[in-house]
Amino acid sequence: MIHQKQQVSASSQSGFTIIESLVAIVVVGILLAAIAPVIVLSVATRVQARRVELATDAAKTYIDGVRSGAIPPPPITNTTTSFPPNAPSETTLNCPTANVYCSLPTVPPSPYQLFCVNGDTGGCTNNNSKDLIVQTFGYNPTSSNAQDGYKLGLRVYRADAFENNITLKALKDPEIKQAQTFTGGTGLTSRQAPLVETTTEISNKVTTFSDFCARLKAPPSNPNPQSNC
Repeated sequence: MIHQKQQVSASSQSGFTIIESLVAIVVVGILLAAIAPVIVLSVATRVQARRVELATDAAKTYIDGVRSGAIPPPPITNTTTSFPPNAPSETTLNCPTANVYCSLPTVPPSPYQLFCVNGDTGGCTNNNSKDLIVQTFGYNPTSSNAQDGYKLGLRVYRADAFENNITLKALKDPEIKQAQTFTGGTGLTSRQAPLVETTTEISNKVTTFSDFCARLKAPPSNPNPQSNC
């Protein structure tokens, strides 16, 4: 009886060669390099979205505090050229106590104040990204008395935006609009631009209807009969 021996092919037992392994490493490296910017941008956008959420809460807290009288109102201006004012021009920040107005930058002659919203403890410092600074300003064309009602405007910045003499911006600035369109507010631009910018109407039990009407009716230079009270 003849026995036939089966020979196993050498190729079926061979593993990856060095060249094949290098090719695989190169392919994986190319894929990682391709998706890494997407991952970084995604994480940065989520972090920025969280900051915007906290800034929105800080803005609501400040507005509620002003309406209830727990927080003193900001200076009231009666000139349209001063409302809304520019971003703070000074980068010196002195807010040693939480949830109070800052002593620096100084208020005069700008019609705004800066309010510290502490993210941890110890007041707001210009090297802490958790702290928030609310730039506040009020407008009433007929009165500088907060009891007569006014339009309250505010911007919320990161406290570390006041570090290293960074020039602060407002959302109306063209370079900020363009940068946020392409980067989603990440990078240095997010430190320059406010996280939140909004306005609201403030009145209290002392404010009368005539005060409200005088503040909101059309100016004499551009009368509107339908807006007369």
